[in-house]
Amino acid sequence: MPMKNGEREYRMISLTGNIETRKAGDGGMYVEGYATTFNQPYTLYDDSELRIDEQVDPHAFDETDMNDVIMQYDHQGRVFARRKNGTLEIGTDDHGLKIRGRLDGTDIGRQLYQEIEGGYTDKMSIGFTVKEDQRVRTMDHDTGKVFVMRTITKIKKLYDVSAVSLPANDATEISARSLSEGVIKEIMEERHAEEERQREIEIAKTLMMMGGN
Repeated sequence: MPMKNGEREYRMISLTGNIETRKAGDGGMYVEGYATTFNQPYTLYDDSELRIDEQVDPHAFDETDMNDVIMQYDHQGRVFARRKNGTLEIGTDDHGLKIRGRLDGTDIGRQLYQEIEGGYTDKMSIGFTVKEDQRVRTMDHDTGKVFVMRTITKIKKLYDVSAVSLPANDATEISARSLSEGVIKEIMEERHAEEERQREIEIAKTLMMMGGN
């Protein structure tokens, strides 16, 4: 199902240890890891009435615009590495979207390298827009709770990969805002529209039965 709003989304998907430091023989200071992984569901939203899980399809990046992706910290501020100047490499394998960034070109880049090396920063996140997704809905008829599995099948554009320093199950303010105003809001609106449609169907059936009597 195509996204309606086309807004930029942010996900912190990687687990601890997925971003690591490497020093090369030429003195280069590199960080590498997976900015996102494939076919590994994670929870976007969960309350007593609705749970939304999400996963990334292995072919989601096949047609993605990645011409000028940048590496940042928490999706904002200075640029630490950039694909256009060759300091950021991005590619996919069976596991996920893998990145390799060279950080010794600037003072702040070397500082970020030291923070990653010391374990102060150990997560990654991506900023992107979705072109197409698929959503599968199920319901627990005992509780009435709705479960939605969203699979991102096509990513339109990858804007940045960012180092983040948050606990594994937290999200940055910008991530939380993009989710509440974007995909979660959209899925909730779809759910309410479906509930209203079902109510109208039940009313129509009742009226037909009354008319038949």
